[in-house]
Amino acid sequence: MSDLSFTCTGVRADPYAAGPTLVFRLRITAAGGARVHALALRCQIRIEPARRGYGPAEAEGLADLFGERSRWGTTLQPVQFAQVPVMVPGFTSETETDLVVPCTYDMDIAATRYFEALQEGEVPLLMLFSGTAFTGDGGFRVEPVPWDREATFRMPVTVWREMLEQHFPGCGWLRLPADLMADLLAYRSRNALASWESTVRALLDAAEPRRQPPPGPPRLAGALPRVTERTAP
Repeated sequence: MSDLSFTCTGVRADPYAAGPTLVFRLRITAAGGARVHALALRCQIRIEPARRGYGPAEAEGLADLFGERSRWGTTLQPVQFAQVPVMVPGFTSETETDLVVPCTYDMDIAATRYFEALQEGEVPLLMLFSGTAFTGDGGFRVEPVPWDREATFRMPVTVWREMLEQHFPGCGWLRLPADLMADLLAYRSRNALASWESTVRALLDAAEPRRQPPPGPPRLAGALPRVTERTAP
């Protein structure tokens, strides 16, 4: 069986993708200068949150995922990020290839909430590899990629934010059920609102309770109004 090893050498945000996309650069090495005709690879990417520290604001943002910091000894478990395939062309000894990972800004996804909670530093990732290798110098063999092949990588948080800024500049994203979206669209049409921002703002303004003037000083029960004494000329 061919001895394959994997290393992640970098990551970038793809500025030309239709949606948010990260591109990881993989280096694949076949020990002993072995010939690989092709490699049908699958890569599972996990976040390993226990492999970094967190500031107070970050810990607050992660509370819905992992609970209070005092419980993190048991709750700080790996989070699934992505599972993607890649077809690697033939090579001898070593090659590099791009691993394209489509992403989402859906805040119902645990990985997205994790990324959004981070303010600086790096995201500790674990890449787990599997698949099929087509190898052989003088012939053709089909071999499974050993199940224990993996690589670690620390992705800068700035790369994630750069990717989102390319597709959602200065904006957030919210997923809503279809019936609720239909109601919002009908409200927007009835009120001739120019954008979703103005639609949500109008709803928030309508829901905000009317502000009452601040109360004056309390009066004691039975107290008479104050009379100012006047002096005769």
